[in-house]
Amino acid sequence: MAYNFDEIIRREGSGSIKYDKMNFFFGKSDLQPLWVADMDFATPDFILDAIKKRLEHPILGYSMRQASFNQSFMNWVKKRHNWQLQENWLDFSPGVVSALAISILALTKKDDKIIIQTPVYHPFFEVVKGNERTLLENPLKTDESGNYHMDFDHLNSIIDTQTKMIIISNPHNPVGRVWTKEELKKLGRIAIENNLIILSDDIHSDFIFDPNRYIPIASLSSEIAQRTVTITSPSKTFNIAGLSTSIVVISNETYKQKYAKKLTDMHLFLGNIFGALAFESAYENGEKWLEQILRYLSANINFTVDYINKHIPLIRAYKPEGTFLMWLDFSDTGLSHETIKSKLINEAKIALNDGISFGKTGEKYFRMNIATPRENILKALKSLEKVF
Repeated sequence: MAYNFDEIIRREGSGSIKYDKMNFFFGKSDLQPLWVADMDFATPDFILDAIKKRLEHPILGYSMRQASFNQSFMNWVKKRHNWQLQENWLDFSPGVVSALAISILALTKKDDKIIIQTPVYHPFFEVVKGNERTLLENPLKTDESGNYHMDFDHLNSIIDTQTKMIIISNPHNPVGRVWTKEELKKLGRIAIENNLIILSDDIHSDFIFDPNRYIPIASLSSEIAQRTVTITSPSKTFNIAGLSTSIVVISNETYKQKYAKKLTDMHLFLGNIFGALAFESAYENGEKWLEQILRYLSANINFTVDYINKHIPLIRAYKPEGTFLMWLDFSDTGLSHETIKSKLINEAKIALNDGISFGKTGEKYFRMNIATPRENILKALKSLEKVF
């Protein structure tokens, strides 16, 4: 079946944060929304069909996840990423950010130091500070081409005996890096040498563009796996974030028991009927759909980069190696961050994520979501061209 990703689907009034909360976050509701990281494409038919079939049963009582829930994920990562898992390593979370918070509460203590690599997904800041841990920033560094890399020298310099954990994003949100085996191995060695726990947010791991390859850091060695909690979900891949269903991989038995106890203590272990159904259906039936959407997203990225390079040279656009997010650099405009932000909202009429929300290194950057019909992207680019 061929899917139509050019279809324009109206989302206003559906309770969508991306569309219906713009006035709250931007002070205007007449903007083109290219901010929240969900896609403007229809959830795949095989997922909707599974939900519709379950709705034929007239009772929606307490439910449990079947054995097929874990198995669908195990089959998916084995086939697509050559990652062999054991079922007793798996646990549940209602969301990736929830799993980050639960892991922090379960595996660290108040005032322990936790490292994040900025600029990075803004909830990383919140789950550390909000749970009374001490936040350390290990900013990514850029080379002459504007590509981001981990700064291992700086990382080593900020670790002390109170540093207990590092949170990574693979592929990285917002800069779009897909970390290489060499980078992940080096990070793993540092974690082992310094007794650090690695929390790895891999929610965008299905959106990888050739020739890059996603490598779960826990797959590199049993020693690294024993220090790692990997968190992911089909929610980004298949546009089902509203169903609040994620999965956690922990091979370290002690960590796993502590995580499970905290999950139970907070009574977050049940999940919901439709989230579990969608999860299974996505991983059992979604490969052909994913192949098609990857081609469409890759074309969107190329279209965006080519247009900006040709028509808006004051903006720098870098092709992401993974994710459907583009990290746009407005530094060459010579304008202040606040002026750029004002022009985006009041003149271009576009809602983009403010780069500073990802950390201070995001100044004069803004994040653009290109997972939308190309017609929408062209409209936004023309608006940017007029203003910048």
